[in-house]
Amino acid sequence: MKKTILIAAVMLTIAFVAFSFAGAKGKMDLKVGDEVYACNCGDSCPCKTMSMKEGNCTCGKPMVKAKVMKVEGDTVMLKAENWEKERAFPTTGKYTCACGPECKCDTISQNPGKCPCGTDMKKVE
Repeated sequence: MKKTILIAAVMLTIAFVAFSFAGAKGKMDLKVGDEVYACNCGDSCPCKTMSMKEGNCTCGKPMVKAKVMKVEGDTVMLKAENWEKERAFPTTGKYTCACGPECKCDTISQNPGKCPCGTDMKKVE
């Protein structure tokens, strides 16, 4: 009986840890209407940083709050208040925030750098 309870507790812990790190895989699951913070530099900027937390993108400039207008495969079309048109952002990053499960920034980027919470981005494996 005690062994069964111990096994169940271990399995539950493993499931919780796996769920906690779900956002650390370098992918953001977004749907139309969601709001995120996104790089404000323009289409020519290679970082394409997106985060759930306000701050600077990996290129060092402030991000802007943007709304998901369309989801097309692994790309979202975002629109911010001061943008003339929608901008495409990949939902899979080459880098992700390495702050762990307690952080809620869920940041992805195509370039290395710092995430809005101040933690270094790590390469997605």
